[in-house]
Order: sequence, then structure tokens, then C-alpha cells
Amino acid sequence: MLLKLFEYFQGFLYSKLHFYAWHEVSFRAVLALLTSLMVSLLWGPKIIRWLVRMKVGDTPEFDHATLNELTRHKANTPTMGGLIILAGVLISTFLWADIRNQFVIKGIFLLVWLGALGGVDDWLKLTAKIKHRSRDGLHIWEKLIFQIGLAVLLASFLYLVDFKEIADGRMLWLPFYKKGIELGLFGFTLMTVLVVTATSNAVNLTDGMDGLATGCMGIVSMVFVILCYMASEPLSLAMNQTWASDLLLPQVPGAGELGIVCAAVLGACLGFLWYNCHPAQVFMGDVGSLPLGGLIGYAAVVTRHELLLPIVGGVFVIEAASVLIQVGYFRHSGGKRIFQCAPLHHHFHLKGWSEPQVVVRFWLLGAAFAALALVTLKLR
Repeated sequence: MLLKLFEYFQGFLYSKLHFYAWHEVSFRAVLALLTSLMVSLLWGPKIIRWLVRMKVGDTPEFDHATLNELTRHKANTPTMGGLIILAGVLISTFLWADIRNQFVIKGIFLLVWLGALGGVDDWLKLTAKIKHRSRDGLHIWEKLIFQIGLAVLLASFLYLVDFKEIADGRMLWLPFYKKGIELGLFGFTLMTVLVVTATSNAVNLTDGMDGLATGCMGIVSMVFVILCYMASEPLSLAMNQTWASDLLLPQVPGAGELGIVCAAVLGACLGFLWYNCHPAQVFMGDVGSLPLGGLIGYAAVVTRHELLLPIVGGVFVIEAASVLIQVGYFRHSGGKRIFQCAPLHHHFHLKGWSEPQVVVRFWLLGAAFAALALVTLKLR
């Protein structure tokens, strides 16, 4: 929105004010971060009070008596706080990103789609006791249908339209390897489905402690701000080079605008963390975790870094893997468990770590994984 305004007055901005910075993706990314941060901080209390009035408080319940006792103090804490993050991201994106950009349009569509899906799931869970229904919300297969359907739509438009003239966009890129492997439509769609659905659900599983998923999302989104910028922005205008060409990375013109959306996610997560840190005044809920995870998966697909994503989001991978391992072992061993409780953060809580200790240590792991992912870019 503001970009179009700048374009309309560009003659005045150039000749009178000598202001050229609005062209730069990096400049607008910083402003997007600050805008979403301020929106989250300022609107956070209002949304929290509205959630309290709507009586959408949640009481965490686990299949573990000790864990239920440890989390009893969280009873009736309002959830669906992801609305704070979505508000910050969407407002900031409309203000500072080029909303005509094909990647930004799809990113907004994804946020709305998965936000609505998560909101329905949250609402069904929260109203279950009143209507004497199960607290499971949407069934797993119901959520997967909508997640897979979204991923197929995104993959089809990306492959057939956006990447039609971008050779690097139709390839699978391996870490440490200098050349891409060409993908057909089926392979591209399958990869997109796996990445978007897996990341969305992994972030959802990680959202189980005050500030845990929020802090880790902030770290991962910061990495994708860098990756989106490097995919398309110039390293040297004089030499007609991009960061991607210099580092032998996939080149995706226009991906830098998606980096502004990721910067808005970072700012919104920082703002939300103000209210979500221990002791949390509000929980994120599926309305926040599903779209945030899906957006990061989508950013990985656009920048062609699907196989780097498990390193960037190493904490989310570990959390999701702990659930799969626990469920698989439980079924095949006749009821035995590897962890005291899954996801993994609950295991450490039951082992004696305080909740802030678990959260901060997982943040540190997230930062280490992010640094490792960025280092691999130079090893091609």
C-alpha cells in the first residue's frame, strides 16, 4: 500500500527529498518488522481482553497426572492469541510489501487459509465442554485435507506459473551440492505438500510451553528473511550479481518481497512474546501455530531450500520426531514409552527442568541450528 504511494510520488521523493531507500527490500523489511512489533504490542492487551470476555480460556490437559499437576496454574488462560500475530503480520505486509508480488499474494492466502483452519480447531476445542463433546477439535484427517489441498494449490501455481521462466525454481537443491536436480510437476507438488503440512504441524506440536514456539519461530523467520533476500537481491549492481549467484544458490527473482512477510512474522513474534513469555497471559493456539508453520514451509519452497529447512527448524523437527517415535514405540511395544511424555519439552519438564529452563534451552538450540544452516550456504 505504502509502496504504491511512494511510486506515485517518486518524482517528488527523488528530486526534492533525495529519498531512494523505499526501493530497497532491506529497508522495507526493517520497517515491516518494527510495524508488526508495534501492532502486536499495542493491540495485544485489547485482543487478550476480548478473548477473556469471549471466555476462550483453556486448561491444558495431558495423559499424565504429574504434568497436569505441573500445569494446573495455567487454567483458564485465554488462547487463540495467534490472532495478535496474524494481525501484526497482515497489517505490516499490506503496508510495506509489494502486494502485487506473486509470492506475497500466495503468502497472504496461506496465512488466511491456515489461520481460519486453526481458528475452527481452537473454537471446537474450547466450546467442547459446554456442548459435551470431545476436546479433540478437528480430527487429524480433517486438518490434513485442508493442509494438503492448500499445498497442492500453491505447488500448482508456483510450478506452472511463477516458476515457468525460472529454471532454478523447478529444481531440488541439496545442501553442500552446487547444482539442482530437475523436478517434474508431481515431484514438486509432493515436496511442497510434505514441507508445508509437516512444518505447519511441527510448529503446532511445539506450542506447548510459554514462549517456546513463539521464540523458535522468531529465530527461524529471521533466517528466512535472509534466505529470501539472498535469493533475488543484488550483491553488486555494477557487476550485475546477486547474492544467490555469488554463493551458487538458487536464484528466484521476486522472492525478496516474501522476505518482508517473514520480517513481519519476526516482529509480530517478538511483540507476542511480551505477553506469551512465562507466566503467559495468552496462548498462541492453532490459529497462530498452523499458519506460522505453513508460512515458513512455503518460504522454504519459494526459495528452494526445502532440504535446508530441517536444519533451520531443527527444534521443530526434534519435537515432531519425538511424538512419532513415542506413538510408534507405544503401539509396537504393547504400551511402553521411550519418553515420559511427548512432545520432548514435556519430557524434560517431568525430568525436573523448570518451564523457563526448557524454553530458554530450546531457544539456544534453535539459534545454534539457525547458525548451522546459514554456514552451510557457504559450503557449496
